[in-house]
Amino acid sequence: MLLDTYGRVATDLRVSLTDRCNLRCTYCMPEEGLQWLAKPELLTDDEIVRLVRIAVTELGITEVRFTGGEPLLRPGVVGIVERCAALEPRPQLSLTTNGIGLARTAEALRDAGLDRVNVSLDTLRPEVFQRLTRRKRHDDVIAGLRAARDAGLTPVKINSVLMRGLNDDEAPALLAWALENDYELRFIEQMPLDAQHGWQRANMVTAEEILRQLTAHFTLAPEESSVRGSAPAERWLVNGGPAKVGVIASVTRPFCRACDRTRLTADGQVRNCLFAREESDLRTALRSGEPDSRLAELWRAAMWGKKAGSGLDDPSFLQPQRPMSAIGG
Repeated sequence: MLLDTYGRVATDLRVSLTDRCNLRCTYCMPEEGLQWLAKPELLTDDEIVRLVRIAVTELGITEVRFTGGEPLLRPGVVGIVERCAALEPRPQLSLTTNGIGLARTAEALRDAGLDRVNVSLDTLRPEVFQRLTRRKRHDDVIAGLRAARDAGLTPVKINSVLMRGLNDDEAPALLAWALENDYELRFIEQMPLDAQHGWQRANMVTAEEILRQLTAHFTLAPEESSVRGSAPAERWLVNGGPAKVGVIASVTRPFCRACDRTRLTADGQVRNCLFAREESDLRTALRSGEPDSRLAELWRAAMWGKKAGSGLDDPSFLQPQRPMSAIGG
């Protein structure tokens, strides 16, 4: 069990497979100049699978999500999924991706045992997509979403971040399009995790603003059967249901008190909070030949010291030194 001093138990593991990405989203990284992890620093496929096995069989993890960077850039991603799907007890397996490459891998991932995907898409307008991501790949993302749905990696969830002056007017159009295509849309408040440390609270499109836009076009009702608990998204039934929309208010309405997540970076560091400024090194112990029991002990110690909250509302808050692309979603 991964228990902390506030009684929270981590059952959800986020595993970053790489810090690299084939987009350059303005809220995540600069257009150029970001230093990638050297290959010897990255966990091997065998090391990733071993740590996931320890998490599942010894530490009570029931859900594993593969993230990045862009996890589909990892050559061995399908094999990693297949080996993790064979674990007993079998964890729920998902993947967060920008959708590029999903059109050619969705069926292979499904056959390997992946249960579902989350795809990042912030706009329906190709020209805005290019401004946001600095790449002309909008059609590839749309194709990836379609392939994931057709492969049965459902529910296919879309993650959207609204940015002032770029796509902050698109919430109703994104929801209408998601409903038409049988995707589940979730809006996420922009978080202070950009590599260039340019985030400013005043520029963030808040959950309240997003909901105000949506309720002008749709009837939203809180999902009565849903207890938020550790789930990051607050969900609403759209026009009476069954379709839903979610809003992840990580900044204005954080869910720290019920957080059930632990994170493993691509270079083998345990992070007990997305916004933590400290990490616990598992890679060194792993490569020093330590047994599973010792690795589990180190992981438990890392989670025991988890803070009560992210500290976003504290005037002294400092962004993590590593950006989201290096931490994993």
